[in-house]
Amino acid sequence: MITTVREFGMNVPIAAVETVFLDRDGVINEKLPEGQFVRSWADFHMLPGVPEAIARLNRAGIRVIVVSNQSGIARGLYRADDVLEMHRKLQASLAQYEARIDGFYFCPHGNHQCNCRKPLPGLYEQAAAEFPSIAPATSVMIGDSLPDIEFGKRLGMRTIFIEGNPERQKPGAEAAAMLANRRFASLDQAAGFLLTD
Repeated sequence: MITTVREFGMNVPIAAVETVFLDRDGVINEKLPEGQFVRSWADFHMLPGVPEAIARLNRAGIRVIVVSNQSGIARGLYRADDVLEMHRKLQASLAQYEARIDGFYFCPHGNHQCNCRKPLPGLYEQAAAEFPSIAPATSVMIGDSLPDIEFGKRLGMRTIFIEGNPERQKPGAEAAAMLANRRFASLDQAAGFLLTD
């Protein structure tokens, strides 16, 4: 029998979760100090337990989508091709654990330049165009910043805040933690919660 998780914000069975949206920096890989950017694979350091967590979500039949703001592109610090290369190498690394990301979507713009910079809905719309069965009611947003949690909330998703390294949290992190339906130290813990019935 499937348990209903009332404390997660809705009387919805855990089995109803079909898609998990993940922020990247601070959830999948180490976040650099505020004002610094992950520019290349050399800067990309996967957090402990992440490949295993994604593999568990995959095995449960849950779609895993990455949605990431990458304003460093607009600032001229790196190129969209650099982000694509990092994601290609991330996918190859995950494959060693029989894990995969089903889709990557990122915003290359600065503030007030687009409809795709979280918390705006453009990245969700891009994902839904490619995967028409995606729906907010069966999706969860997992992130480590206020824009991540607001992105999920505005769309009607359930949300999980990842606490991560307290010394590298963005301004507004505490507000994000309060706004989210749940908070965990890591993606591994969040995935364990989602997969527990």
